[in-house]
Amino acid sequence: MNLTAAQANPHRNLSSNQLIEKALERGEGKLASNKALVVETGKRTGRSPKDRFIVRNQLTETSVDWGNVNQPVTLQTFEKLWQKAQHYMKGRETFSTKMAVAADQAYQITVEVTTDMAWHLLFCQNLFIRQPLGADPQKNWTMLNASGLVTDPKQDNVHSDAALMIDFTNRRILLCGLRYAGEMKKAMFSILNFLLPAQDVLPMHCAANVGAAGDVALFFGLSGTGKTTLSADPERFLIGDDEHGWSAKGVFNFEGGCYAKCINLSQEKEPVIWQAIRHGTVLENVTLDARNGNPKYDDDTLSQNSRAAYPLEYVQKRIAANQAGHPQAVIFLSCDLYGVLPPVARLTQEQAAYYFLSGYTARVGSTEVGSTAGIEPTFSVCFGAPFFPRPARVYTDLLLRRLEQTKCPVYLVNTGWTGGGYGQGGKRFDIPVTRAIIRSIVSGELQKAEYTELPGFRFAMPKSLKGVDAHLLDPRKGWKNQVDYQTNAKKLIDNFRNNFKKFSVADKVVAAGPA
Repeated sequence: MNLTAAQANPHRNLSSNQLIEKALERGEGKLASNKALVVETGKRTGRSPKDRFIVRNQLTETSVDWGNVNQPVTLQTFEKLWQKAQHYMKGRETFSTKMAVAADQAYQITVEVTTDMAWHLLFCQNLFIRQPLGADPQKNWTMLNASGLVTDPKQDNVHSDAALMIDFTNRRILLCGLRYAGEMKKAMFSILNFLLPAQDVLPMHCAANVGAAGDVALFFGLSGTGKTTLSADPERFLIGDDEHGWSAKGVFNFEGGCYAKCINLSQEKEPVIWQAIRHGTVLENVTLDARNGNPKYDDDTLSQNSRAAYPLEYVQKRIAANQAGHPQAVIFLSCDLYGVLPPVARLTQEQAAYYFLSGYTARVGSTEVGSTAGIEPTFSVCFGAPFFPRPARVYTDLLLRRLEQTKCPVYLVNTGWTGGGYGQGGKRFDIPVTRAIIRSIVSGELQKAEYTELPGFRFAMPKSLKGVDAHLLDPRKGWKNQVDYQTNAKKLIDNFRNNFKKFSVADKVVAAGPA
């Protein structure tokens, strides 16, 4: 970090306890009854995609998929704001330490994080890997988070009073005016998503866990579709809940912690997450009962995107190495608002490519600032469009390469609605039902099942499944009016086909989609 010694009180390498004490002393948050540190992020309770930029230069000119997601900025603009942020940090109390991302040492990069808020560094200590392994100076990054610095759109050449910028050439990340901590985590994710494909590693927006027999399962999905909940399985060992790489050797976690949604959290349905919320955990935008300090997880006054950030050590059943072998099952979690997708379907490799590119699901308690539509359908490339700098084809080709290498089966699991669409009398699948489906996948039971095809989508659906009402397996059977089902199915199929027009892929992949 090239900040000068003129800073009033720079704190380096404080422990979690010291950071909590500092946060409380500075009025950044308060303790809940379970001893978690509770903080608020102000008007931004999610990511701010319109304020995210990448420096456009010789390195990124032809390798980044420029557009609304990956917005270009000049190095001159970056430098000017970087200097402004450094000046802002002078004379202020700051907090810094060196951490890493990517558990596999062959791909690990380090990052020196400096923040102007104690809880922001605590968040990073919870989410990043706390003991860097590599010493390659070409893999050292610098992150500067000046959360209290308000940007000026005209003066700073940005879009609002906040900005996030990534400079791949000089390995720098700059955040200004952003208190939502998820921005820091996703910035590092975006960096790995740019770097790793060149090393034959597929970066993935997915959770991963391992059974007692060593069987690995991957769970792709957007926030709110069940990725964290389903991977936090009391019967299996967690690798990680959100970001992983898949190399020729196997799967490895990018992170050292979890960032779980808290809205409607219950001890009964999500015991692993519940038990992980304790001293050292950061609770974002969770309201507290004024009488006893108990978290009110069903209260969305501050945000539907309330969060808990805790280290992996708080999960009893976890893989200590933070990595494992190749998966035996890949699961695409799709929260279907139309109520027409089956709870589970087996995909061919061509269908896997189609639905990976499509990334169909729903925004549930959106993680993005400015989303006011509540629950809404969306197509998010690779189940994580906001985080992938390179063209989608790069990641899809890597997925197909890994599937071909391992012969790993792929399943589409609907965690959304059945018996009707959202707001049309339908009901969302209960977590116990989806867990039963996941168990049948990871146990290999679904490999042996007898299948039938769902017309239109041409999915292979199991006819029966242990622990699941056979009536649920075919989405048509839950609808009282088959005309209504066909109407909704046609709407979704048309949406798929219209969305897919933007991709240039092999004819066999296009043909694998719904018709």
